[in-house]
Amino acid sequence: MSTAEGQVKRQWMLEGLDCANCAMKIENKVKKIEGVSSCSVNFTMKMMTLETAASEAETISEQARQTVLSLEPHVKLREMKTGAIRKPLQSGSFRTGHPGEAGGHAHDAHDDHDHSQGSAHQHEDTSGEAHGHSHDHGAGDTRRILLRLAGGGLLAAAGMFLPVDGIPELLLFLAAYLIVGGEVVLSAARNIVRGQVFDENFLMALATIGAFAIGEYPEGVAVMLFYQVGELFQGMAVNRSRRSITALMDIRPEFAYLKEGGNLRRVSPEEVGIGDVIVVKPGEKVPLDGTILEGRAMMDTSALTGESVPRSAEPGSQVLSGFINQSGVITVEVTQTFGDSAVSKILELVQNAAGNKAKTENFITKFARAYTPVVVITALLLAVLPPLVLSGATFSDWIYRALVFLVISCPCALVVSIPLGFFGGIGAASRSGILVKGSNFLEALNDVKIVVFDKTGTLTKGQFTVTGIYPSEGFTEEELLRTAAYAESHSSHPIAASIRAAYGKEISGEATADYNEISGHGIEVTVEGRAVLAGNTRLMKREGIASSTPAQTGTIVHLAVDQKYAGYLVIADELKEDSLSAIQALEALGIRKTVMLTGDTTAVAEAVGRQLGISEVHAGLLPQHKVEAIERLERGKSQREKIIFVGDGINDTPVLARADVGIAMGGLGSDAAIEAADIVIMTDEPSKIAAAIGIAKRTRSIVWQNIIFALAVKAVFLLLGAFGIATMWEAVFSDVGVTVLAVLNSVRALQVPNKLA
Repeated sequence: MSTAEGQVKRQWMLEGLDCANCAMKIENKVKKIEGVSSCSVNFTMKMMTLETAASEAETISEQARQTVLSLEPHVKLREMKTGAIRKPLQSGSFRTGHPGEAGGHAHDAHDDHDHSQGSAHQHEDTSGEAHGHSHDHGAGDTRRILLRLAGGGLLAAAGMFLPVDGIPELLLFLAAYLIVGGEVVLSAARNIVRGQVFDENFLMALATIGAFAIGEYPEGVAVMLFYQVGELFQGMAVNRSRRSITALMDIRPEFAYLKEGGNLRRVSPEEVGIGDVIVVKPGEKVPLDGTILEGRAMMDTSALTGESVPRSAEPGSQVLSGFINQSGVITVEVTQTFGDSAVSKILELVQNAAGNKAKTENFITKFARAYTPVVVITALLLAVLPPLVLSGATFSDWIYRALVFLVISCPCALVVSIPLGFFGGIGAASRSGILVKGSNFLEALNDVKIVVFDKTGTLTKGQFTVTGIYPSEGFTEEELLRTAAYAESHSSHPIAASIRAAYGKEISGEATADYNEISGHGIEVTVEGRAVLAGNTRLMKREGIASSTPAQTGTIVHLAVDQKYAGYLVIADELKEDSLSAIQALEALGIRKTVMLTGDTTAVAEAVGRQLGISEVHAGLLPQHKVEAIERLERGKSQREKIIFVGDGINDTPVLARADVGIAMGGLGSDAAIEAADIVIMTDEPSKIAAAIGIAKRTRSIVWQNIIFALAVKAVFLLLGAFGIATMWEAVFSDVGVTVLAVLNSVRALQVPNKLA
């Protein structure tokens, strides 16, 4: 595979895929195609995602399509065009938000934290080719299945209660059997021809045909009848959960009102370009990311961020696609195409989550693959050995027991409910504004014992404000602030912006001249004919100016006018409202160590650490030093324990990628963070980390309830069947009943607990 030309990701809807076991088989078979770097089949969303080298994409995609059709001829494939090539991340491909590196301008203490907005990739739907028919249980299909089952049931009842015997009795039950289970037998036969022997169709066909062979006609028909009823209920339960997830993800806007002169034209969101102007009316979804030009409105952001309280938006406010306008007409200038919009990124992340499977899911997949052949061989031995070694044992009795054993052994409960439980957990997290890229990351959250935070933009707001003005003798506070604002008038640095914001008055461009940035020190400039220096302690020392030593913590900007020290300003970054409660919630969940890694000075970092009660603080770090710090923590933990790193921008991508679980905070603003992180928190709330861990623990609990319940019930009935206590009727009830209950239990994972919502 050529990484230089990138990887192509393609997706297909597999309409008519109604069997989790079949989804597992498709995935395993397609993975074996040469040139496929990854393949996942999401049974819940009926979606296959395939990744290949760009040069071989067409050939391999066709092979994959043919493989699906060879395994499941009735499935209809519809391609979801992605069209995007994923390339290796390069820092140069993203626009950085702040200067302040080499050649930038320096103050005493601040994080140079870049937030980037680059390009993301997304897809558009196009119809593919149709093959066969759908097996989905829609209203029409359900009616047809019920009529078929009722017809077969009546014929079976006639065979049991009418005074018939011999050939007429056999023909009556045979007709009932073919009406009820002909489709199952046909599927089993087709699968055997295709080399796919061991599946639930084979087990049911073998068990029921075996019942006919030993003269147990009523049980053969009844078992197939109850099996089909169970499958119907299972299909309805799975469809219900699928609808819940689909509704959850139904944030895609259908249209946009494009403003052309004085007219509005309703268009698809894909048709709107950057710089176009759209109008959003009350009750409508915002179709694309943009900036409000006119109008004010309250925005329901819950679909994207999980926030229950609407936020106000006014001219200059940023709005994201997927927000719902609750009041007022707004005019928006589009800043991202639909493919790069927030809603597209979210949909892509959730849809692709199935590709990263938890260890539990992978174990169940392997278990099911080995389990069915073992059960069939065990059943064969159970049918043959006891009559040969036990006196008085008859073949008909032990064959019946073996058939009961086969019926009970279907692994459907595990194969269907486990992936469904994890997908439900991912859905619940997305409702809370937490995007999890795969069930493996959701499962990993259960073992997290160390949480490592970046500071600026993660625990603090990343918005600098002037918190203190300390003039020296001969200067007033107002004069000092005015001089600083004029000196900083040409800088785009956030600290400079905070000083201008604190001054709050118009700054005349003609008042400043000879502006010069001194790398690593600050700036020199002429303000109204006077020579002004603004910067850190190093600048004052370089110029031989005696300066004060501030007692306050924060970023210090010293000023000198005509070589005379004028005083200093203190600029501080505020803590986020929920940072303290986030640390406390993590400790309550059993996190044994919280760590903060920052590029800020030791004094500022330790002050923040004390306020929040963080266990360890490491300051003055560059991105590579943060990676080294994570590696040291890695060496000091047990093998089972996991480390989370939480960061918010492009500077954090190396360490996001290095941690066991990387969480991007407010990551929709940085494509690099989205690429590198395993979990993306769509709000800037650190408290969502504890919420994510809570959802992970609840999901694991539901998954293990299903595993223990299914295996325990099967173990009991397998023993009862082997000893001749359980009949086929009870076997079917144990099989389909467990499956339906496990599926319904998995649906609970979709609900967000009240305390996390």
